Amino acid sequence: MVPKSHFQIIILFLFSLLYTTSSYSHIEADFDKWVSWNAKNYEKKNVLEAKRKVRGPDLKLRQAESNKVSITVSQDGSGDFKTITEALKSIPLGNTKRVIVSIAPGVYREKVMIPRTLPFITLLGDSGDPPTITGNDTASVVGRTFQSATVAVDASYFVAINIKFENSAPHVIGRRGEQAVALRISGTKAAFYNCSFNGAQDTLYDHKGLHYFNNCSIQGSVDFIFGSGKSLYENCNLNSTTKKVASITAQKRTNSSLESGFSFKNCTVTGSGQVYLGRAWGDYSRVVFSYTYMDNIVLSKGWSDWGDQKRDSRVYYGEYKCSGPGANLAGRVPWARVLTDEEAKPFIGIQFIEGGTWLIRL
Repeated sequence: MVPKSHFQIIILFLFSLLYTTSSYSHIEADFDKWVSWNAKNYEKKNVLEAKRKVRGPDLKLRQAESNKVSITVSQDGSGDFKTITEALKSIPLGNTKRVIVSIAPGVYREKVMIPRTLPFITLLGDSGDPPTITGNDTASVVGRTFQSATVAVDASYFVAINIKFENSAPHVIGRRGEQAVALRISGTKAAFYNCSFNGAQDTLYDHKGLHYFNNCSIQGSVDFIFGSGKSLYENCNLNSTTKKVASITAQKRTNSSLESGFSFKNCTVTGSGQVYLGRAWGDYSRVVFSYTYMDNIVLSKGWSDWGDQKRDSRVYYGEYKCSGPGANLAGRVPWARVLTDEEAKPFIGIQFIEGGTWLIRL
């Protein structure tokens, strides 16, 4: 047999040490190592972001923005189209131009779907009188939560400005199939400015992709921000309408290598009932609140593992420099983290969503 090298012997020795330590110490060491890696990875991404900013947005986005076209929607017939759906059907599949769909004030009772073949769409409303797109489908009616969305976006490079997204189906405590999504965003590199999302259970399905929300209002009763997206929420109001106990977020990060998580910065948490900041839909659920005002509706525990204690050592739930009566950390679950400056850095800027390559600030 070939004798083991010194390197192999060292590796075997390290593995023997690893397995003789307690499982708790092993978990703690791994977790601290991950936090350190996350901070270092942030520094590397910062360098890349700086280089990308010199070049600006990616090529496809630059080309789309340099060839903008506009169409109008008005229910009174004064625009190019009377419905949003008709306007979207007029856009050729495989669109490569930024198409701004200007929507006149009013209540649009239609189910709007934007397929993957229609990237670079902007829905633009009047800031003084934003249009409302409304529906009332629920999971029990259409078969799945996924299909209940009033507006569903599968396309990338989507933007919404001054739009109200609504699902008017009520939430009845104890009744099954009440999930009723106002908006589902499944495309990546999407941004929402001055929008509102109104519903009850599962209002905003932040399904997957990189997303940015600025100055938005999100209202609901149960898990009203949920999904596997990697999203930054800035200056947003999260308003609970629950009558008993519920959770604001249900983030579904299912493994430790998945680039997924919700970051809330400079937000406010208000409303009724009692709420957890998040509950772990996925085993590695990741949510961070920073510089956020929390009213007294936030439960002292802060976070829920959804009844699965195995998740306590896997989730990443953090708070950083928050304020208000609900931000009192004294009663928090022991597996939540009070972030240091270094630990918070990766979550409190647009680098969290790789925004230097695609995000166009208003």
